[in-house]
Amino acid sequence: MKVLVTGGAGYIGSVVTTQLLEAGHTVTVLDNLTTGVAAAVPEGARFVQADIKQAGGVLGEGGYDAVMHFAAKSQVGESMTRPELYWDNNVAGTLALLEAMRAAEVRRIVFSSTAATYGVTGDEPITEDTPTVPINPYGQSKVAVDYALQGEAAAHGLAAISLRYFNVGGSYAGFGERHDPETHLIPNVLRVAAGLAPSVTLYGTDYPTPDGTAIRDYLHVADLAEAHLLALAAAAPGTHRIYNLGSGTGYSVNEVITTARQVTGHSIPVTTLPRRAGDPPVLVASSARITADLGWKAHRPLPEIIDDAWTFLQSAL
Repeated sequence: MKVLVTGGAGYIGSVVTTQLLEAGHTVTVLDNLTTGVAAAVPEGARFVQADIKQAGGVLGEGGYDAVMHFAAKSQVGESMTRPELYWDNNVAGTLALLEAMRAAEVRRIVFSSTAATYGVTGDEPITEDTPTVPINPYGQSKVAVDYALQGEAAAHGLAAISLRYFNVGGSYAGFGERHDPETHLIPNVLRVAAGLAPSVTLYGTDYPTPDGTAIRDYLHVADLAEAHLLALAAAAPGTHRIYNLGSGTGYSVNEVITTARQVTGHSIPVTTLPRRAGDPPVLVASSARITADLGWKAHRPLPEIIDDAWTFLQSAL
């Protein structure tokens, strides 16, 4: 297939682009580089520096079969203080993309969604039937796109799949996390091991969990990318499907820190602070639906996720 990858200069987009190229697809990456990095565009992909609202200029060249859509603003905190950015980029930008796809007769899309669509739930594990009650504009914008895809599929025959994932880590083929600021636990823990920060902050030790720290579901970025390629092949005209992506296994913050100490051989000091408002004790995904439908499962465990992330960080220093 000839595929346009929006946001392909970002962490997940670059890994998916790499796997698309490895599978023999022809890939164009479109990214405005506000958060992406040009060096993260894999060799073999064509790169166009442009905003998502300008995707029509690329798709209008003709010959495209599908879009993999990663171009989104994704900082929860920023979405609370500047929600207009999230409605403009994530929602208005996607609507412009869908219009461009319609004009160019590109009728297949895989959308990068998020567990933030669910908000704070009482379900454990979280399934695709868990109500979507997002508690911030970031999650709200992603739910809005899901509704847009649903409508586009019903009215115009779009083949669409949304993939909702939880915590992603690791690296693949030399591509890893380059966020600034970095808000994810694993890279922040590893930054301490590398001497780039004095300690890692642990928020809350009094959760109703075995060790008192919050439990989350961690997924290797290579497993995640493999799910995107399966979704690309499985998307069916006139349907919009939603799948959760997770390992189905939760790890506590303490377990992540302990594993990072074992992988890196560093002590990794910890600074403990009270819980953050809105942080649930446990967030673990059920991926039973995508396993049943597409045969996908996460294979790479937490030690491999952290080891690959550590390798990438050391190579970037």
